[in-house]
Amino acid sequence: MSNRLAVLSRLLVTLMAGGLAYVVTNLYDMPGAWRATLAVVIASAVLIIQYVVDMERRIMALDQDLHDYHEKMRELVSGSFASINEATRLFGMVEGSALRTDEVTRLARGATQVGAGGPDLMRTFARAEMDRLASLMEDMNQGIVDHDGEDHEWLVTLTQCAVSSIDAVSPAADRGFWTTTTGRRYLWAQREAIQTRGVRIRRIFLVATSDEVDADLELQRESHQNLGIEVRVLAVSDLPATTNRGPSSDFIVFDDSLTYEVGLDLDGRNARTTLNLRADRVAERRERFTEFWEAAQ
Repeated sequence: MSNRLAVLSRLLVTLMAGGLAYVVTNLYDMPGAWRATLAVVIASAVLIIQYVVDMERRIMALDQDLHDYHEKMRELVSGSFASINEATRLFGMVEGSALRTDEVTRLARGATQVGAGGPDLMRTFARAEMDRLASLMEDMNQGIVDHDGEDHEWLVTLTQCAVSSIDAVSPAADRGFWTTTTGRRYLWAQREAIQTRGVRIRRIFLVATSDEVDADLELQRESHQNLGIEVRVLAVSDLPATTNRGPSSDFIVFDDSLTYEVGLDLDGRNARTTLNLRADRVAERRERFTEFWEAAQ
């Protein structure tokens, strides 16, 4: 429609120019054939000028479109190369890290496919889990990871990953934990660590006084020893005066390189789990365990 209007507009301007030229030539004493010829020439010139102007406008518009297109393509290519460079840099970092490349690739591939065709809740949940995992990795790089409550999955997974030693201080008051599903999973993971990887596991059951050492606790000790775990019982009241007692929270040292600690709230409930990879904290907990182990029976 717009092209048709443009053509009609040009024709109208051309006719007007030709008519005006013919009227003007009537003012002069010119033969009719010359007047008509001059009017046609002027009208043709006007028509040609219109087409030239329109062509110039189209060329300028095309040039601007090409310029915009080139800018967009340059931005797109630059962005693509930046993404490729970033992906290459990240992949190089993964190859140089302790993580296996195939595991990271598997995670990335799974993240791109999750929730395809599924409910929005699945995608929201996946994003939340990815955010949690990213936060965990960032916190591990800082040397300390905190988690509200007690994280038994960390406990079991760390046991499955240990290769040399597990030294644990367990309050005897928590003996009911060992009969739970999680407690049995934890014991099974310890048994596997001992039998398949030769991990040395030592556990200290902590009681306030020697009067708390009853038949149930001895039975608990025996059940752990039957799995290959070295077990001793320590009464805090029997500790030598020179021993640094400090807060006697539940803690475990894995492979002499990481501590798993459970902090209590005011009601004595497990309120926070902390993974600590800082050398000074690990050394402190190792020294504390050694003192407890030597004083225990």
